[in-house]
Amino acid sequence: QVRLVESGGGSVRPGASLRLSCTALGSGDLFSSTSMGWFRQTPGNARTFVASIRAGGTTFYTDSVKGRFTISRDNGKNTVSLQMNNLEPEDTAIYYCAMLRSSGNSFGQGTQVTVSS
Repeated sequence: QVRLVESGGGSVRPGASLRLSCTALGSGDLFSSTSMGWFRQTPGNARTFVASIRAGGTTFYTDSVKGRFTISRDNGKNTVSLQMNNLEPEDTAIYYCAMLRSSGNSFGQGTQVTVSS
């Protein structure tokens, strides 16, 4: 059973940066061959896609974060990270790490990111 554990959230001012990290515990060799992603959710709304990275390193981003967020992975440590620069109030949400598989996606418990002046 894979468990995804996120860290790195917090409260920052607009224009600041944060780096989120996620460790896939118990994933063994599965991690290096699986796409990973980040989603976010605000109160009353559905969870939405933010970014993903394939096993081979190809990345995808939702339009609103392109040029500001960077997703990366370290297969040796079974971790995926999201570097978030130039944060905006609209980025405020709970951010979830995800393991993306055809059999179904797995999510972590989430970490809160708040951007406010």
